[in-house]
Parts: sequence; C-alpha cells; structure tokens
Amino acid sequence: MEKEHNSYFGGLIHGISSLLTGMKTTMTVFCRKKTTEQYPENRATLKLSDRFRGTLTMPHNEQNEHHCIACGLCQMACPNDTIRVTSEMIETEDGKKKKILAKYEYDLGSCMFCQLCVNACPHDAITFDQDFEHAVFDRTRLVMTLNRPGSRVIEKKKTE
Repeated sequence: MEKEHNSYFGGLIHGISSLLTGMKTTMTVFCRKKTTEQYPENRATLKLSDRFRGTLTMPHNEQNEHHCIACGLCQMACPNDTIRVTSEMIETEDGKKKKILAKYEYDLGSCMFCQLCVNACPHDAITFDQDFEHAVFDRTRLVMTLNRPGSRVIEKKKTE
C-alpha cells in the first residue's frame, strides 16, 4: 500500500481524493443555512443565550431594597480585585451594632466574567444580566456603583 503512494500515479490519485474530500466539506458548509447576525440592525430581535454573562448587577425591588449584607465574600472570591465592598457599622434601635453596605463598586474593565462572585454570594444579591454594549473612551466610566443611593438591605421578617 505504501508503494502506491510513493509512485507518481498513486500520489496523484491520493491528492485528487484529498481534494475531493475538501471540496465536499466546502460545499456542505456553503449550502447550510447562514447564522450571521446582522448586528446592530437586529437589536430588537437579538436573543442571547441564558448562560451569557454581561454586566454584574445588584437587583433592587420597588422599595429600593437589595439582598446584600456586605459580608465581602464576593470581594474575596474575585480573582483580580474587580469588586470593592465598603461597609459601615451602625447602631440599631435595640442598641445592637450592625454592618450595612455603604458602597458596592464594580470595575467592568478588569472583570473576567468568571461568575465566582455570584457563586460565592450566600444571599443571591448579585447576578449577571444580558447587557453587553460597553464601549467607552474613558476607562473610569467602567467603574460602577451597584447599590443605588438610599438603598438598604431587605429586612428578614422575625418569626415569633
């Protein structure tokens, strides 16, 4: 069999069969339905995968409340210091000291979208959304504060 490849006609036949195999593959791909997205013209109909990780967000309800208790586990889980949680201690009505979230900063420019912060959060306070358009001329605009002004943590209802 090896002797056929070494001969002139054996090599020619092998080359032609290889060429026809490549042409068959090319024609199969050429006749397939096209999957090209016409972005940005199709923004209204664009459907992203549910697993897509766009921007880190902190969902708030209608009363401007969130689930973040400023534990800092997301900050510790982040491999490149994208998240900075600033907390402060306050005294409650019953005289106890309590840690609350003062500022939750997120640097989109250095985020790897690894989702380690979301997985580390014990209260599901942060999540990734589907937003992906982040082109800016100034990198400082990529540093976002996720907690809204005047927001507070959702209080657990005490069962007595």
